[in-house]
Amino acid sequence: MPALLALVASLCSSGIGTLAGIGGAVLLVPVLVVLGLPASEAAPLGLVSVAAGSVAAGAPQLRERIVNHRLGVTTEVVATTGAAMGALAAGLVDDRLLARALAVAALAAAVAVVWSRTERDRVLAEVGRHAIGEWPGRIAGATDVDSDVVTYRARRLPVGLALMWVAGVTAGTAGVSGGFLKTPVTATLMGIPPRVAAATTTFTVGVTAAAGLVVMTLQGRVDAKASAAVVAGSLLGGRLGAAVQGSVPRTLLQRGLAAVLVVVAVLLWGSS
Repeated sequence: MPALLALVASLCSSGIGTLAGIGGAVLLVPVLVVLGLPASEAAPLGLVSVAAGSVAAGAPQLRERIVNHRLGVTTEVVATTGAAMGALAAGLVDDRLLARALAVAALAAAVAVVWSRTERDRVLAEVGRHAIGEWPGRIAGATDVDSDVVTYRARRLPVGLALMWVAGVTAGTAGVSGGFLKTPVTATLMGIPPRVAAATTTFTVGVTAAAGLVVMTLQGRVDAKASAAVVAGSLLGGRLGAAVQGSVPRTLLQRGLAAVLVVVAVLLWGSS
């Protein structure tokens, strides 16, 4: 595919995906398929975008101390396993089925984005001043929310890990990051503040993507020229998205993104 198109598409999708905490590939891959790229070729580009966007967003999020490393490592063990399994399975599936899998993933992402929009008040509780950051030895910590410092700890870990494996399989099969599942599951089910959930997901999805990319590279499915353009666009988009993540009205962004994902899902299903 044209390098310029890959650059622009990855820049926009990575920036929007970082803002929403779901990863840009869930938007990039379906759009590439709608534009005529076979799903089997779009999926590796999606994972390249995920890895690059994760690297770009990591530095500012780490400076703000909103990434919980222990949570990230715990969830990535199962997510990475799922991604490798999904990538192996994707090599045996034709483009029509992959396109429909992408349509389902895009629709699920739209639902997850809207669902996670109203969860913050329920999962957070105001407390006194504490040191902001993760607490060593526990999947817990404190973070700044609307000038208040709130504490949190991970809940329902076994169920959360099972769903992280599903997110990994989705990432490996369809080439999306799985962040559209990981962020709402982390925030809503496991009780992690949405800002920490989104940042930790963005920081760790690159590992999930790398696992799938190893398999896809061995299968000969990675286009080096297009991948280079996607890396450039995703690095810039991820950094821009992370820089303004705290200042953009999340409700407006999430509603708009959900509407776009629904349209993309319908187009994908109809074209396949």
